[in-house]
Amino acid sequence: MSTDVGPARRGHRAAHRAGVLGAVVGVAAAGVAAGVATERMLLRRTRKGVVDPYEGERFGELPFDESLTVTGPQGIDVYVEVVEPTDGVELDMGFDLPAVTAPPEPTLVFVHGFCLDMGTFHFQRAELTRLGDYRMVFYDQPGHGRSGKLDKGEYTIDDLGETLHSVLEATTPEGPIVLIGHSMGGMAIMALAGLYPELFAERVRGVVFMSTSSGKLDEGAFGVPDVFGRLSRPLVPVIIGTGRLTSGVLDGVRRASTDLAWLLTRRYGFGSTKPSPSVVSYVERMNSRTGTEVVARYIRTIYAHAGYPALEALKHTKVLVLCGGKDLLTPPSHSEEICRILPDAELVVVPETGHVLMLELPDVVNAAVMSFLATV
Repeated sequence: MSTDVGPARRGHRAAHRAGVLGAVVGVAAAGVAAGVATERMLLRRTRKGVVDPYEGERFGELPFDESLTVTGPQGIDVYVEVVEPTDGVELDMGFDLPAVTAPPEPTLVFVHGFCLDMGTFHFQRAELTRLGDYRMVFYDQPGHGRSGKLDKGEYTIDDLGETLHSVLEATTPEGPIVLIGHSMGGMAIMALAGLYPELFAERVRGVVFMSTSSGKLDEGAFGVPDVFGRLSRPLVPVIIGTGRLTSGVLDGVRRASTDLAWLLTRRYGFGSTKPSPSVVSYVERMNSRTGTEVVARYIRTIYAHAGYPALEALKHTKVLVLCGGKDLLTPPSHSEEICRILPDAELVVVPETGHVLMLELPDVVNAAVMSFLATV
């Protein structure tokens, strides 16, 4: 006997699930909104008089020498940009001596975090492009920015490691490398180390971890404010189960709450009391461009991340660990744990900064990265 309840009833059930989830998200948003209503009112008054050093900054519009699409795991198209160095490598030692070729500088490969895109490294890319010393590779993680996304199933950290490997094979098949990962990008580097430890023994000269974690994210609410953190895990199967209908409902809620999204971005992404409004808006735009369906397909694997074993492959690699002193999403204790496993790693805690420290205080981060590259 057929158990098909008919299209009308199935549609009713789907609408009911979407309605229930929309109501839950609405309640959650209302709870957060009640807590920040006063702050929002004050924010509207005070933003008018804020001196914004980055007002007019053309975020996400930096030049590149080549763009390409790399096919990653599960056939996902990954968008990549390459910036070539402008300085020559020949050293003129005098008219009586032949020219000497310097050892090649490593290619710097940047890996961004959850709900962001390659523009996360805007200020680092701008400064390094100005100096012209290094070849650089940037890409958007699957489901983010201009890269493709899964039609079904979930993203895994190992898939992100394989994606990074595919990008390296396509853009930098030989020569020394320095990997620079923020947040989930650092987890992708750990996954690469677990999958291809020989790469770190032979070619990876250095690794920079920014605001990342090697595990135990299930003990907090990674990238999710407290009220949403309590709801996120039980909602994941519901979101995945209802597919595009549910993600559309959630995206509608997000778009309708732009003021609230801006405030939450400032609160949970930044550490200073008066971050640049332009930078906060840029981070919020990156967040909002990442669809709810993509977020849902990532959440479970991020909570389950355990990169401790993979860090063994980095014990003979130079490592710099950067974190914000007021990072609420991956607190300094997560960076300290990485350094406990890698005792030779250098730890730099940047006071008064949050999760996106490379955008919040770029000069300090740039100086730390340049100092590290000099040792590599």
